[in-house]
Amino acid sequence: MRTIMARSSHESSFSFSKRHFQRILGKEGGQKKPEEAKPEEATPAFSTATSCDDDAPPAERKKWPSAAAANAVSRIRSALAAAISGRHRPVGIGARVTGTLFGHRRGHLHFAFQVDPRACPAVLIELTTPTSTLVREMASGPVRVALECERRRAGGGGKRLLEEPLWRVYCNGRKCGYAARRECGPADWRVLQAVEPVSTGAGVLPTGDGAAYGEMMYMRARFDRVVGSKDSEALYMLNPDNNGGPELSIYLLRV
Repeated sequence: MRTIMARSSHESSFSFSKRHFQRILGKEGGQKKPEEAKPEEATPAFSTATSCDDDAPPAERKKWPSAAAANAVSRIRSALAAAISGRHRPVGIGARVTGTLFGHRRGHLHFAFQVDPRACPAVLIELTTPTSTLVREMASGPVRVALECERRRAGGGGKRLLEEPLWRVYCNGRKCGYAARRECGPADWRVLQAVEPVSTGAGVLPTGDGAAYGEMMYMRARFDRVVGSKDSEALYMLNPDNNGGPELSIYLLRV
């Protein structure tokens, strides 16, 4: 961890995300902070995950006059389904990824990391932290988010760090709830498709199904991934102006 947490040129702040978030929060100056998750709260229940691929062929198949014809059609449909789903199939995460933070203003925050902006996320993590909490933190300065999970005992299985299912969350040293790794569902995939043309930016997406939780906010950027060991990794947001260090750093630790 000393290698990852060491000070470097990444430590200075840059103003790209701050400018965007200050505009988004322009009308929120006097509002109270939404309640953050309490450190003592029980492990939260997260929404049920579903597959990221919405293009599966229908279950009902047309009946054909002969078994040979039915088998031929079945093989063709299987090949087409494999070709379609290949575009969304998760891929391994590399040294540089596209990161998207999104969530309703008063809803849960999500981190999604993709090697290819058109592919299903290699990693999708849902936090109990409200989206507006991180937005305010980033509007006031650099943010460091640490995700900690328990080290498994001998014989308990050897998951890779990014495959761990449950995390404790710390934001700038303060505990702020829990996080869970999950599969990409249809609602998540719609957000990622909407921001697919964006390489770097932040803003608000139009949405009609989240009135109770406020606007759907997002921030998207490229991240450098640094692996310290099998139990420690870090993701540093890249400065689009190539000047200064990351305004957001995410550390994953197994302790």
